[in-house]
Order: sequence, then C-alpha cells, then structure tokens
Amino acid sequence: MGEFTAKEELIEMLREFLTEEGYVPRLDDDGDIVFKYEGGKYYIWIDEDDLEFVKIIYPAFWSIESDQERTHVVQAATFATRNTKVAKVFPVRDETYATVEMFCSPVENIKPVLLRSVRALRTAVTSFRERMLELRDEALESEDEYPA
Repeated sequence: MGEFTAKEELIEMLREFLTEEGYVPRLDDDGDIVFKYEGGKYYIWIDEDDLEFVKIIYPAFWSIESDQERTHVVQAATFATRNTKVAKVFPVRDETYATVEMFCSPVENIKPVLLRSVRALRTAVTSFRERMLELRDEALESEDEYPA
C-alpha cells in the first residue's frame, strides 16, 4: 500500500480494516476512530506528526469516587499494567483509562496486531477490575471505610 502521507489516509485504511472485520467504526468530533468491542467503546488516536505512532484507548471505564479508591486504583492499575502485555492502565482525573501505544513501521503492520491489542486492553481492564474488587474486599475485612 505504501507510506502514508496524511492522517486521513491512515484513518481511512483503519476504518476499512475494522469494517472488514465486522466492526462499525465512525469518526468522533476530534477525528479519532471510535468502535465498539464486547460492549466497550474504543478509540484509535493517530498522531498527525508521527503517522507510525498509534494509540488505542479504552477511556473512562472506572470512576474514582474517593481518595481511598484512588489509592486502590493506582495499585490495581499497576497490577494490571505489570501483568498484561503492552497495555497500560492509569488514572486520568477522576476516571481510569487503558491504552496500548505502539510504533508501526510501516504503519500497515498495525492490521495484524490491532485486534490483538484491543483484546490486550480488555484483558488489562478485566485484571484491573478483579484487583479492585480484591482491594475493596480487603478494605472491608479490615473495617476501612470504602464506598460501595
């Protein structure tokens, strides 16, 4: 296919690929690709200044309701990030995000790993949620105050 010279060309290639795979991608107001996978809404962000860098984002999947919960979010995010290939989990303000960020050169190489990357995000989020429940249970057992 050749080297991409514009963000729009890359976005169109990714939209076509996702459509071929059975997804219904659309562009959001910021020009990011949005699609649903197993009930979650995922975004693909392309860096206009570096077309070989791609970020897949699963945003705001866990709200942070208290300072104690924020402490647990950081612990669970570290756990999930450490135990899941390529995925990162981290707090952003009062929400929790997961991303996969990668260089693809040539960028067409993203096709064989795009859906695997989305599955890695799902694995990281599942790992995070399981660890959060464990931390909540531990806090309740030690009679710490923790919102349900």
